[in-house]
Amino acid sequence: MVDKYSSDPAGGEYHRVRIAHWDHVARMRDSWSGWGGAYHSRLAEVYRFLTSPGLRILEIGCAQGDLLAALRPARAVGVDFSREMISRGRKKHPDIDFIEADAHDLSLIDEQFDVIICSDLVNDLWDVQSVFEQTRRLCRPWTRLIINFHSGLWQLPLTVAQRLGLAAPMLPQNWLTPEDTRGMLRLAGFESIRCWHEVLFPIPFGGVFNKLLVRFWPFTELALANFMIARPRPERVAAEPRVSIIIPARNESGNIAAIFERTPRIGPEMQLVFVEGHSRDDTYTAIEREIAAHPDTRVLLLRQAGIGKADAVRLGFTHADGDVLMILDADLTVRPEDLPRFYEALRSRQGEFINGVRLVYPMEKLAMQGLNFLGNKLFSLAFSWILGQPLKDTLCGTKALWRNDYELIAANRSYFGDFDPFGDYDLIFGAAKLNRKILDLPIRYRERTYGSTNISRWRHGALLFRMVAIAAARLKFV
Repeated sequence: MVDKYSSDPAGGEYHRVRIAHWDHVARMRDSWSGWGGAYHSRLAEVYRFLTSPGLRILEIGCAQGDLLAALRPARAVGVDFSREMISRGRKKHPDIDFIEADAHDLSLIDEQFDVIICSDLVNDLWDVQSVFEQTRRLCRPWTRLIINFHSGLWQLPLTVAQRLGLAAPMLPQNWLTPEDTRGMLRLAGFESIRCWHEVLFPIPFGGVFNKLLVRFWPFTELALANFMIARPRPERVAAEPRVSIIIPARNESGNIAAIFERTPRIGPEMQLVFVEGHSRDDTYTAIEREIAAHPDTRVLLLRQAGIGKADAVRLGFTHADGDVLMILDADLTVRPEDLPRFYEALRSRQGEFINGVRLVYPMEKLAMQGLNFLGNKLFSLAFSWILGQPLKDTLCGTKALWRNDYELIAANRSYFGDFDPFGDYDLIFGAAKLNRKILDLPIRYRERTYGSTNISRWRHGALLFRMVAIAAARLKFV
């Protein structure tokens, strides 16, 4: 500890004063609780939504470990520089591995985590960027750093609450803005995925304020807590992953030969997975014919027992053997030649869920009808607001993701229910729930050259409103 501040005596004094302060707060809490219980209960509720049980979680500035314990991790490590906090935490939560250390020096930790939490910490730090740099070493490529910190608008109300004995005393704070924090994350090698606000009414019975009103302007600007999720700045995957392209095919006989001829070789090993679904034409026979004509192409042909595109996609994903999973609609309205872009976007880790977008470039004349185009625009705005990440097109059939992430999405499917006949929203919502970086990839949308669309404008349009309601209930107002 001394070495850390040897060149900065002011930092050393700051450190000593804060240790003494938090030791005092720990002793004070033995016989005093204040009015912060509702606030901390809401924080625990939000963090339970943002994480899953069974993860490896590190909390920096964990105090007595109550938040960490509430998340049911498989491996829990809590770091705090207050000996009094740590000693009480070890008695309350024996399953947590407590480490007495300064957040500015995490050299005692030699492992990596799925989630790292800094809850109500950054406003109390001497050097925020330095702490973020310390955490970077403890991250895997998929690690999520989750931060919450008080809004500067609450400085006066919190000061009043402290003087009335309703809140724990605080020393002078940094009062960072989200922009400040995002900038220091960037300097430390992180990329912010999304930022939002929580807790409008930090006392009991504040549910309608904290789950509903806080989501809407101007109430969102009055919230007590700023939340931010970040990931390590992406680095290109050195090895070339194997690819499986899932191709749902119903009444697409006339497009099968073109799929074989036009789909480029991607990665060291590529697999085409056709899922034929109750076609009225000879789609299944056409696929068999092309398999025989292309013996050098790895192909798996499945016949769908269920109905709907979502069922076909899940069947294909289940049987595919690639590290990267892609979807290509058999109608060829998205060119197979564009698939390497999706592969490179994943491999470079610029995104972790690559979503095709048809609404950037001008379309061919009959590619999408006017009302469908307008509906897609409106729904993209709604879903971007709900998910907290920009999403310009929700129904483009071409998507790419890592197999490991798909398996997590499938395992967590019961959270949303079996609601999606398309398959697009099941994946998008699942990726958002996992806090994966969703990346829009613009493509040019083409007219069909064979067959007709399987989408019903009015029936499936009504279903889209249901998707909005499900996403809002399960992702936004929680």
